[in-house]
Amino acid sequence: MVAVAILAAGKGTRMRSDLPKVLHLLGGRSLVERVLIGCGVLQPERQLAIVGYQAHRVKAAMLDYPDLEFVEQTEQLGTGHAVQQLLPHLADFEGDLLVLNGDVPLLRPETLTALLQTHQQHQNAATILTAQLAHPQGYGRVFCDSNNLLQEIIEDRDCTDIQRQNRRVNAGIYCFNWQKLQAVLPKLQSNNSQQEYYITDAVNFLSPVMVYDVPDEREILGINDRRQLATAYQILQSRIKDDWMAAGVTIVDPDSVTIDDTVQIGVDAIIEPQTHLRGNTTIGSGSRIGPGSLIENSQIGTNVTLMYSVATDSSIGNNANIGPFAHIRQHVQVGESCRVGNFVELKKSVLGDNTNVAHLSYLGDATIGKQVNIGAGTITVNYDGKHKHQTTIGNFTRIGSNNTLVAPLNIGSQVTTAAGSAIVSDVPDDCLAIARSHQTIKPGWRPKWQQE
Repeated sequence: MVAVAILAAGKGTRMRSDLPKVLHLLGGRSLVERVLIGCGVLQPERQLAIVGYQAHRVKAAMLDYPDLEFVEQTEQLGTGHAVQQLLPHLADFEGDLLVLNGDVPLLRPETLTALLQTHQQHQNAATILTAQLAHPQGYGRVFCDSNNLLQEIIEDRDCTDIQRQNRRVNAGIYCFNWQKLQAVLPKLQSNNSQQEYYITDAVNFLSPVMVYDVPDEREILGINDRRQLATAYQILQSRIKDDWMAAGVTIVDPDSVTIDDTVQIGVDAIIEPQTHLRGNTTIGSGSRIGPGSLIENSQIGTNVTLMYSVATDSSIGNNANIGPFAHIRQHVQVGESCRVGNFVELKKSVLGDNTNVAHLSYLGDATIGKQVNIGAGTITVNYDGKHKHQTTIGNFTRIGSNNTLVAPLNIGSQVTTAAGSAIVSDVPDDCLAIARSHQTIKPGWRPKWQQE
C-alpha cells in the first residue's frame, strides 16, 4: 500500500502574491494539482495535502479531487513538523509514504514509479530522491556508498572543499516505510538556527536508507519566485512540444508556440508560429492552425485551416476554413466545409455544413442552416437592452450584404434578402425579402450652408 503526502502549507513570500504559492498556475494547472496528477500513476490508497496558509483557498481549488484528504498545519515549523501532522491521520496505515512538495511540479510519473520500486525492492526504511547538479552550490550534499546506501547529508556551509566537489544533492522527495517513520517522528528536534523540524533529520534514526538519482535534474526544480515559475513553464513547454513532434505533429517555430498538456493533436497537423493551444482543446489530423491564433477549450476537426483567429469554447467541423481575424466564442458550432472569413465574429451560434460567412459580419444567438451564404457586413441584432433573442435562418438561403437582422426572427429556406435590408419580420420559405427605402435623387441639391 502507498500513501502520498503533499506539503502545501507555505505562503510563498518570494512570489509577492496574496495567492498561496501552490495555487499559482503552470500551464493552466496549479502547482499542487500538477504534483497530484503526477503521482496518480502510483494509484495510492491515500492522498493527503498538508495545508496551512489560506487553507480554505487551497481546499476550494481542489474540489475536483474528492478523494484528497486535507491535514491542517496551523504553524509552519518545517518539513518535519508538517509530516508530524500525519500521525493521527495515518495511525492505522501500514505501507509506504511518499512525501512530495506542492511547489515541485515537474517530476515525471516515471521518476516517482522508479523511486517507489527502488524503495520496495530493497525493503528500505527510507529512499531519498537525489540529483546530480552541474552547479550544486548552496545545496546540501548527499554522500553514499557504492550500493547507493546513504552515509550522511552535509549542508553546503558545513562541507569541506573536497566535499563540495560532490555533485549529488537532496531533492527533498522521500519514500518512507510508514511504520518505521511513525516511530521516529516524535524524536525530531528543532535544534537549529531556524528552530524548525526537518524531515531530513528522520533519516538519522532509520536504516537502511538508499538514494535514487533523478534522470533529469530539471525535474526537481522548486518554485519560489516568478522567475522560477517562468523557467518551469519553459521546461514544461519543451517536453510537451517535443512529445508532439515525435508523434507526427509539425510545429514550425516551437519557441513561439505554447501548448497545454491537456491539448490533443492529430498526426500531420501543422502548428504555425505565434499559436497558443489551451485547455481542453483537440486539433484534428491534417489541420493547419495559425499563425497568430489562440484556441481554447475548443474542438477543431480534420483538415481545418485557421489563421490569425481566436476560438474559445466552440467546435469547428472538418474541412472548415477560418480567418484571418475571425473570433469564434461561447459555444459556437461550425459545421463541415464552412467558411468563416476575415473580421467575422460568431457568438452562441450554429452554422450548418457548407455555410459561408466570409466578411465583416457579426452573428450572435443564431441558428443557421446548411449551404447558407451570409453577405458582407451582416449583423444579427440580438440584444434589446435587457434580453438576448434568437435568429433562425433556413437551408440554402442567401442573406444580402449589409443586412440587419432584428431578432427574434425566423427566415425560411431558399430565401434571398436584398442588400442593405433591415429585416424585422419573419420571412417564409422560397421568396425574396426587400426592406429598404427607394433611392431618391434631388438634382442640384446643396446643403443650406452652401446656399447662403
